[in-house]
Amino acid sequence: MALTVKPIAILDDNYAWFLRDEATGMTAVADAAEAAPVIAFVEKEGGRLDWLLITHHHGDHVAGIPEVQARFGAKVAGAAADAHRLPKLDVALKPGDSFALGDSTAQILDSPGHTLGAIAWHFPDGPAVLSGDTMFAAGCGRLLEGTPADMHGALQALGALPGETLVCCGHEYTLSNIKFALSVEPDNAALQAFAAKAKALREAGQPTVPTTIADEHAFNPFLRAKDVAELAARRAAKDNFR
Repeated sequence: MALTVKPIAILDDNYAWFLRDEATGMTAVADAAEAAPVIAFVEKEGGRLDWLLITHHHGDHVAGIPEVQARFGAKVAGAAADAHRLPKLDVALKPGDSFALGDSTAQILDSPGHTLGAIAWHFPDGPAVLSGDTMFAAGCGRLLEGTPADMHGALQALGALPGETLVCCGHEYTLSNIKFALSVEPDNAALQAFAAKAKALREAGQPTVPTTIADEHAFNPFLRAKDVAELAARRAAKDNFR
């Protein structure tokens, strides 16, 4: 692949993502919420960090950026709409813009629902999408600022990406998401298979992500919702699910 993407486990259940454009050697980390593990990972990968990318403004996605930036001198890129509540941006982007990481170019997607200013970063050369807290493995983010219609639109935009696209999300919520998804579709064979795979991965101390867009079409109850009303009902049910 022209773009290498690797998860960095941070905090209790978050992921930052390390990206390297193989043609030029340029690198980035997305959602660097905790400095020490990100710095250690970058050092292990050669000690070069050109960019810090942001999906949304929450502290568990941005808190480590100042320290990481100070260590490597990386520039920061994020949503222009959220510039007032993000670390200082060197590049402010809006949906529809492009962003170049060496020879790999991301398309910026509007990704509201969890937060209104959220963006997703689609790198066709991965192929990968940094989905933040919009699309998780078998789930979606809570509607903290947006509406069900916002989330439905954001998920449908992600779902329109090529099926092989890696879904690089912000949290290890997979087992909980699967438990809820099975309550919605207990006979979904793809979901049952993913449940077994995810359980084995976690027992081995491995991440369950990334999945792919094709995977999510097969078992994500929020992407599979037939309309906004069904998504809203499922999200409300998930919020109260134990």
